[in-house]
Amino acid sequence: LVSLVNSFESDKEKNMLHITDTGIGMTKEELVKNLGTIAKSGTSEFLNKMTDMQEEGQSTSELIGQFGVGFYSAFLVADKVIVSSKHNNDTQHIWESDSNDFSVINDPRGDTLGRGTTITLVMKEEASDYLELETIKNLVRKYSQFINFPIYVWSSKTETVEEPIEEEEEEAAEKEEAAEDEAEVEEEDEDKDKPKTKKVEKTVWDWELMNDIKPIWQRPAKEVEEDEYKAFYKTFSRDSDEPISHIHFTAEGEVTFKSILFIPASAPRGLFDEYGTKKNDFIKLFVRRVFITDDFHDMMPKYLNFIKGVVDSDDLPLNVSREALQQHKLLKVIRKKLVRKTLDMIKKIAEEQYNDKFWKEFGTNIKLGVIEDHSNRTRLAKLLRFQTSHHETTPSSLEQYVERMKEKQDKIYFMAGTSRKEAESSPFMERLLKKGYEVIYLTEPVDEYCIQALPEFDGKRFQNVAKEGVKFDESDKAKEKREALEKEFEPLTTWMKEKSLKDNV
Repeated sequence: LVSLVNSFESDKEKNMLHITDTGIGMTKEELVKNLGTIAKSGTSEFLNKMTDMQEEGQSTSELIGQFGVGFYSAFLVADKVIVSSKHNNDTQHIWESDSNDFSVINDPRGDTLGRGTTITLVMKEEASDYLELETIKNLVRKYSQFINFPIYVWSSKTETVEEPIEEEEEEAAEKEEAAEDEAEVEEEDEDKDKPKTKKVEKTVWDWELMNDIKPIWQRPAKEVEEDEYKAFYKTFSRDSDEPISHIHFTAEGEVTFKSILFIPASAPRGLFDEYGTKKNDFIKLFVRRVFITDDFHDMMPKYLNFIKGVVDSDDLPLNVSREALQQHKLLKVIRKKLVRKTLDMIKKIAEEQYNDKFWKEFGTNIKLGVIEDHSNRTRLAKLLRFQTSHHETTPSSLEQYVERMKEKQDKIYFMAGTSRKEAESSPFMERLLKKGYEVIYLTEPVDEYCIQALPEFDGKRFQNVAKEGVKFDESDKAKEKREALEKEFEPLTTWMKEKSLKDNV
């Protein structure tokens, strides 16, 4: 059984970065086969492109991830790459390359690894920042925080320790005291009070574990405590507030993945700035616990750009560029399932919390969803809330409105205005309220567009009461009264049509 450990060690004096693992290592044959492939398609293209850009004085950092040749991207920051490896079936060998050619030799140091591999990068001068401890730590935390095996960084810290006072120091101190205090009488117990130790600050070097946070999405949801979700969210999102809600699930089928999604307590700053063009970096994609990217424009639809979470799949490839991964057909399947699960999560929020917290923060997002997401429009319509004439402050869902409709009412009435007060004071409202009809108030700029995208709800069409020709359904009593009046005045109306006003009617 192989116990895998990864470690990083920076050597600024020699301008080197050492990355070591305790894996199975590679034989000489495997070093040649796996690493001696500079002429392969993709790798060759990558190196040629890198050379051209360097000659033109352009930055090569944007090349990372474009060619699917991860190992060779090391030459973006290193002039030389040295790989020392020890396999149980072979002696220790060294593979070395400057990107133009490579060599493999027996390691003259002998067996220093026991088993495993060390990659040494001889850094370019302009890439010296990658030798800084904080840079290394930040990169490890970002991309490998949830890897199953431990990752260590050789780092330093300052500690205050107690050290005995040396005899020479004591003698010097005594002489100094004697010179200063010749005229003073020393107390008998002075020697007893002299300190025997002193506090000294020392720089201590040791291996520091970088990935001590476990990926809770890999555990069954029923085994994860509520406090664990809250703690994970705060660490993962760097948000000090607890989330409104979360959903933890495993999706199976065309693609299998695990995910935890969160609704934050408040809308992120600038939520609608550059709406539709700004990337959504709140969903982090992992492949086999390795962080791949959060640089997505369409992992979630625009209107759900506030959802935070992780997606981890074993079905997506690790050895392709991020650009190719963005276009991978399985991502479309993942997106569809994420949307459905998100809407399920929102639907399950308790009514009071939904109105008081969620709707105040993200109501506009749901309305935009009704406009933009045709396939989920019916689901989203059930999440809508509007102020109505039924209650002064509590918003109402469309389902609640329909439940309160008059017996023969077949339309959902709405009135638009810049505020509730303006909508209520409209002259068109008096007749409806007098007849006991409930009216929805559309007071936000997006509201009318939302209703236009939603022609009906539960078989009831929407009716703008400010438009001409609004007809109300009659009660049986009103209908009887109208028919009685028509019958009573039928002789008069007939005479007027046939005689008096024949030419004008």
